[in-house]
Amino acid sequence: MYQRIIGYFIILLNFLFSSFSIAQSAFIPMNDDYEHLIDRLEIKRGRFSEGFNYNVKPFERKAVVALTDSILKEGTVSLTARDWDAIDYLREDSWEWTKGFAATDSVKYNQWARLGWYRKWRGQRQPKYWKHAADLYGQHSKDWDLHFNFVTNNFIGFDDGAQSNKALFFTGRGIELRGMINEKLGFYTFVADNQGLFPQYVRSFSPEYSFPGEGLSKTTKNGGSDFLSARGYITFKPLKYINVKFGNDYQSFGSGYRSMILSNNSSPYLFLRMDTRFGKFQYTNLWTSMINDQSFTGRDGLRSKKFAAIHHLSVNITDKINLGIFEAEVFSRDSVGGGYDLNYLNPIIFYRYVESYIGSEDNALIGLDFRWLLNKKMSIYSQFMLDEFLTKYMFNGSKSWTNKYALQIGSKYVDAFEVPDLDLQLEYNLARPYVYSHKDGGRNYAHYGQALAHPLGANFRELLAIARYRVNSRLSAYGTLMFADQGKDIPYSERSYGGDLMKSYDSRYFDEGNKIGQGVSTKTSFADLRVSYALAHNLFLDGRMLYRKVHAEEAQYAAKSHVFSLALRYNMAYRQQTY
Repeated sequence: MYQRIIGYFIILLNFLFSSFSIAQSAFIPMNDDYEHLIDRLEIKRGRFSEGFNYNVKPFERKAVVALTDSILKEGTVSLTARDWDAIDYLREDSWEWTKGFAATDSVKYNQWARLGWYRKWRGQRQPKYWKHAADLYGQHSKDWDLHFNFVTNNFIGFDDGAQSNKALFFTGRGIELRGMINEKLGFYTFVADNQGLFPQYVRSFSPEYSFPGEGLSKTTKNGGSDFLSARGYITFKPLKYINVKFGNDYQSFGSGYRSMILSNNSSPYLFLRMDTRFGKFQYTNLWTSMINDQSFTGRDGLRSKKFAAIHHLSVNITDKINLGIFEAEVFSRDSVGGGYDLNYLNPIIFYRYVESYIGSEDNALIGLDFRWLLNKKMSIYSQFMLDEFLTKYMFNGSKSWTNKYALQIGSKYVDAFEVPDLDLQLEYNLARPYVYSHKDGGRNYAHYGQALAHPLGANFRELLAIARYRVNSRLSAYGTLMFADQGKDIPYSERSYGGDLMKSYDSRYFDEGNKIGQGVSTKTSFADLRVSYALAHNLFLDGRMLYRKVHAEEAQYAAKSHVFSLALRYNMAYRQQTY
């Protein structure tokens, strides 16, 4: 049945491609540093962008360039010198959508954006394909658009807080390819081979044989990790207001550093996404095929599958206030020999009704998100996720385990305290015990053994403070503080206090009297300072100092790390690993 659906989908693609010819853009890979540049410009503009919703990621390259076009055309946004650099950077990175004018001041930008071997052509005959600093190879025409890049990320360091004296290292090498065919079909593919020895807290933050944010990982002889990274998709617009995307990648909803609804914390997964954008409304449908890590083998010896059907409707109530409504259904049919349940393919139905109608016990979640731009200086954002509740227990003070919800409140402040290019962010997150969990791995809110929302799972409170400062066109500093209080389970126990999403909520200790932090108390303090120097476009030298300490009632959970590292990366996002 599942193969038949894919066949129907391919036939639909052929029909649509033969009937329509609306220009289509690839998407910008998810990257917190990159997304903050966009967020800062939108806040300083003082109203939402016309081509994308910041709460729905990733973003189309075409839409991000359109935002810079609007800012330049309006001429009313107060920009610092670093904002001009950011606009030049964003436009150069997606130059195929700039109508031949990549940078606002290309001579100045190219002086610091290009490597020395680019400069030798200054004033001489320009190369045919190396015209832009963003691409090793780039070609653009009406019939064919292609961008090829080498990608790499390498670091060396040590952890003087760990018992092991082994040096830390990481090396990842690969390629990135994107483009368009006849301005109808957009495509993107990325693959990299990775090996490294990471701090112990990173290695222990995902199940055996996997790596945080990635899929299958092998353990090397020195205790390190060896894994492949791969993402890829095709995208097209069958109608002016509808965008369809199919492939394997991350998706995310929210404005915060974390997302309590859907984040890029887990490994990429197979998805079909449809965005309908009309006026103030954006409606996103997402159908996914994921891996149930608790069941290593299903039929034919394959890892058992699980599925999710998600939709998110957002509306710009004003040009400064946005409200979104989210619903997800996570389910598995392996026990009855089935694949994707066709009842959840309906793009405009309330999934909770479908769940009740077919008599299933699938995992239904609903949520809200909110964003408000204030005075061209700040944004306030929030999320609320409701996994399950019974009205008679919600307000009677019983602290029932069924009161399963998560909450986020946060704010960003740009050019803080009148200091140009200093941006501050404060965020508070909490999740009640047992939220996101279910009776089995086929229905919990996780993929490949990793949470689909917050990396801590559930049963926690967290406070985040982030400072970003651009010193000059090349040098930037990033500081992150994180304090978390989480209740964990007794080591080696099958019973659950509600923090581990992989355990069934049927193994809970109490029906009532549940509170955040119950179980084994663990308090995490995390401080991270990073300095990045741009050697060229998307080529960065990073220096990092990290302090992490966990106070716990159980010695097994107590830990301490003092990490110092130096990294060189090209066309790859910085690995945050803030947990």
